[in-house]
Amino acid sequence: AKDMKHRLGFLLQKSDSCDYSSSQGKKEKISSSQRLSQEEVRKWADSLENLIHHDRGLAAFRAFLKSEYSEENIEFWVSCEEYKKTKSPAKLSPKARKIYDEFISVQATKEVNLDSCTREKTSHNMLEPTLSCFDEAQRKIFTLMEKDSYRRFLKSPYYLDLVSPPGAGCGPENCKRNHTHTLDCNSNIISQCA
Repeated sequence: AKDMKHRLGFLLQKSDSCDYSSSQGKKEKISSSQRLSQEEVRKWADSLENLIHHDRGLAAFRAFLKSEYSEENIEFWVSCEEYKKTKSPAKLSPKARKIYDEFISVQATKEVNLDSCTREKTSHNMLEPTLSCFDEAQRKIFTLMEKDSYRRFLKSPYYLDLVSPPGAGCGPENCKRNHTHTLDCNSNIISQCA
């Protein structure tokens, strides 16, 4: 989990550093084994589940959410997935408390948007944390992302530049340079998590 967090943190920093500077020299080349197939990328449009259960899809979606200043939703969802893998009963309570304090409590640093009923139920679940104590809250956040940010993601350059064949134009303004940059930047971003 720490390794994944570290790589995703690095990925998000890397996405901010993409620029048009010609002084960067040669663009980082991606080996064919790291390339995403168009078929894989198209499957991401079938459902949010397909997107976030694919390492590179999750990385692209995370980068998109970060650009919208709403990455707390996917961070919460990922934290819940990691929490469910906890094997030691002794670790449940401290891990649950950390997730609750970071995402659900009223004073949370990355508070997610939950209705009061779900927040109350999750708070009650904290009295005796189980592997399923965040299930309802996680479902609500998933639904929120599915109805809102996921739809915007599918219309964004983060997705469109990956699903378009290389060299395709990107609209009437003929933003070939911008398209190429975004594609290279996104390909590099996504390959980091492979």
